[in-house]
This record gives sequence, C-alpha cells and structure tokens, in this order.
Amino acid sequence: MADSARIDLGLTGKHVFVVGVGSGIGAACVRAFASAGARVSCFDIDPNAASAAAGAIGAQGQAYTGDARRLGDLRAALDAATLEFGALEVAVDVIGETRWGRTIELDDETWDESFDLVLRHFFNLARIAGRDLADHGRGSLIAIASLSGLRSAPLHGAYGAAKAGLMSLVRTLAMELGGRGVRVNSVAPGAVLTPRVEAMMSADRRAASAENIPLGRFATPDDIANAVLFLASDLAAYITGQTLVVDGGATAQFPLSLRA
Repeated sequence: MADSARIDLGLTGKHVFVVGVGSGIGAACVRAFASAGARVSCFDIDPNAASAAAGAIGAQGQAYTGDARRLGDLRAALDAATLEFGALEVAVDVIGETRWGRTIELDDETWDESFDLVLRHFFNLARIAGRDLADHGRGSLIAIASLSGLRSAPLHGAYGAAKAGLMSLVRTLAMELGGRGVRVNSVAPGAVLTPRVEAMMSADRRAASAENIPLGRFATPDDIANAVLFLASDLAAYITGQTLVVDGGATAQFPLSLRA
C-alpha cells in the first residue's frame, strides 16, 4: 500500500464509498483507503462481506448491504453513509462477475446477465454517486475495468464487450462531469491473484501463465488497490477519462515475440 506518512494523498478524513467489498480487490481497496486516512463506506450484496470489510478498519469503516443493480439500494445506502461520514468525495465500483462461453453459442439470458453484472451497477453508481459528487462540486468516480475490454480472448465475448462498454461510459462521464469538478477514471487489471483465482487455478497453471507476464507474476489485490488509490488522490488531480492498465507489462509485448 502507499505510504501515506510520506506522501499526502489528500484523502485524510474524506468519505469514500466502495461497492463490492467482498472480493479480493474490493477488500484491498477498503484497506488502502483506510491506510490513507479516509473513512470508508463498505457496500456489498453479502452482509457478512460488508461487515468483514468494515470491521477490518475499525471506526473508519461502516457496512451497508444491497444490490448495486437496484438504484434504490444504492440511494438508500449512500444517504445513510452521508449521514455517517459526511459528503461523498470518492466512489469506487469493484463488481465484475463474468459468464464464459463461445460467443455464437451464448443465449440471450447469459448475454444480458453479463452486461447486468459488469455494467449496470456502474451506470447506477454514476447516476447516484456521480450526481452527489457533481452537486458537491468535486470528487472522483472510479471503476474496475479489465484487459478483456481492451484485448480479445476466446470465451470472453460478453464479458469483454461489457468491460469495453464500461470504459466507454467512463470516458463519456468524464466529459459530462468534468465541468462540475468530478474526475472519472478506471483501472484495468490483468491477471490478479484473488481468492477466486487461487481456487480455480492450480499453482502450476498459475506459474505457467505468469511466464507470459514480463514482471513474472500475477498482480495482488493490493497492486490494483494502489492504482485506485492513486487515481482517487490529489496526485491525480489532472487525470480524468483514462483507463490505467495494471497488468505487469502483459500488453506491452508483441504476442509472437521470441524470448531473448
């Protein structure tokens, strides 16, 4: 995590609202913001996950439960969080489940569900938190995107299209809200060693996959949280409408290049 004792990130005492704190990246974002002195509202569809994330940072955290795909759930949680921690300064959306399958074989339900799980909740967060930030005249809205929205891969048709749409929405919101003091950005991780990935991939398979990453390893959730922390901080005060790729150099190399 960033050393907030050495660098003033401008987040001390700020109210940060994190959506999707049950995942490795979401929980890491909560810890990162708390380490920078922020007060963090932890929102998740799983009440136990929300409570665990908030409990991990003590008095700096507060748990809220709801479904981010429902506008009313987000509105109620953010209203309560504002009463607890004051005006919103930063909102972060971490949710992003996927449904794999060959594109031409996907049914309508799977396609729609992929967009629902990737894009609808950020659209809702933008309508709720984005409006609050704009009314306040400053703040930052951040989404977790994916390399799948920037590069193609088999079985990623719906997920990749939804993530590409997410990044397009980030750019549009940056244009629409910039004049009202709100910055909008996203972070696009590559391979991240979350608990879910650890459960799905054997150590040998992860090691083989890491050979294709110049830095030689998967990202940790903290690596992604640090990028989110940077974009939310005063250090990124002139950055908006961007997607920060955090992939260990995976997309920097020509795919057919030979090793030296």
